Amino acid sequence: MSMRRKCLAFATGVCLFSGGASAQSIVDHFNVGRVATADEIAKYFAIPPSGAGLPAGSGTAKAGAAIFADTCAACHGDKLQGNPAKGIGGDRLIGGQGTLASKTPVKTVESYWPYATTLFDYIKRAMPFNAPGSLKDDEVYALVAYILSEARIIKPTEIMDAKSLPKVQMPNRDGFIPDPRPELQLYR
Repeated sequence: MSMRRKCLAFATGVCLFSGGASAQSIVDHFNVGRVATADEIAKYFAIPPSGAGLPAGSGTAKAGAAIFADTCAACHGDKLQGNPAKGIGGDRLIGGQGTLASKTPVKTVESYWPYATTLFDYIKRAMPFNAPGSLKDDEVYALVAYILSEARIIKPTEIMDAKSLPKVQMPNRDGFIPDPRPELQLYR
């Protein structure tokens, strides 16, 4: 992409997010590009702690265990222990509670992440490593249920969906300083 197009794309983004010119007027004026669809834009926003924007679907830990074995275990280990020794670099996913203030902190879903919705969002957008975004919503819910179940954050029989996921109380929920900025209008 040329420098001119990069600058134009940046300026377009600034205008859109600052409440300036509409996307369509920029496309019309500069005769470049097209207005992004709602589905395209949705891919660039994270699921907030409230769960706004979570898709329909559901999953269980039992279904998640099979998906994990087929899709995730090669990087994250068959017991969610990670695979850094093999050079694959898949992070450890469970354990480590109470270690963050120690000299050897272990950052995992269980010890570090404050919201279960973040786990859904991350898996949905970034996993598996070799095919990010390829998992169906039910598969993502199932993987989240499996990971949270193995970490003993939820019961193995609990079903994860758009209603239950935001209610999960993560062990480190209170370990962060809240962002004082108001939520974006998009999530209200």
